[in-house]
Amino acid sequence: MNASVKSTFAYEPLTPRGVAAFSHARLNRLLLVQFVVAVVAAIAVDGFLDTGCFPTITAAIKQMPDQGEIRATQLNWHGESPVLLAEGGFLAFDVDLEHIGQIHSPAQMQIEFGKESVRVFSLLGYREWDYPSGWIMSFNRTDLEPLWRAWKPDILAIAASAVIVGLMLSWAVLATVYFFPAWLICFFADRDLNFRQCWRLAGAALMPGALLLTAATALYALGLLDLIQMSFAFGAHFVLGWIYLFISPLFLQPVLPSEKRNPFTSKS
Repeated sequence: MNASVKSTFAYEPLTPRGVAAFSHARLNRLLLVQFVVAVVAAIAVDGFLDTGCFPTITAAIKQMPDQGEIRATQLNWHGESPVLLAEGGFLAFDVDLEHIGQIHSPAQMQIEFGKESVRVFSLLGYREWDYPSGWIMSFNRTDLEPLWRAWKPDILAIAASAVIVGLMLSWAVLATVYFFPAWLICFFADRDLNFRQCWRLAGAALMPGALLLTAATALYALGLLDLIQMSFAFGAHFVLGWIYLFISPLFLQPVLPSEKRNPFTSKS
């Protein structure tokens, strides 16, 4: 495969040539692009929460009675049971004090509140957790409705911040894991990169997969993907990163054996 000339101006991590260009760019260029991708991912996650989860939570709270609480590992429920509180394409909430299993929602995740425990149903089965001892929580419309309205913007802000920080940190860790395989590829393919340059290349190679998962999250929020397809996209975003990691070095300029440099030198 013919390689391109070296480039110090890196701006797009969508093609193998674009990813390779980040190996010769400054670190702040890579961090800027990663930050932009992380912000786009955070917007997609917030969009999913705002359209796929929050309306169902709001509807469930509106169906609760005026009184009720979880106290001393017990749900004090002043309403019918079993009863479906609300359901959407992704989430559903119901109260079934005895967990007799009469309510089966087509939602991809169903949260069922019982007398002493809460069950979460999904395609993988269900998990059950007892209410924590000493935990006192309002479980009624009167208390939860104003509390939920006040906390919704904060939850979106916290989720967006967590996504951005989490992605930036995970990309730094993954680049540290992947840079040595990238250097081996460069070494055997006669591409002259030191360890720091390979780290930047590895960091850029993660961006196409991140964008794929971001697009899948947006489609999932719109109801155009189901949970199985979303799981497939999650696995595929790792594979795409590996593909870019192995292919992108081949788009760098090859060097003659006499021109090879020591990877421990401080070339920027």
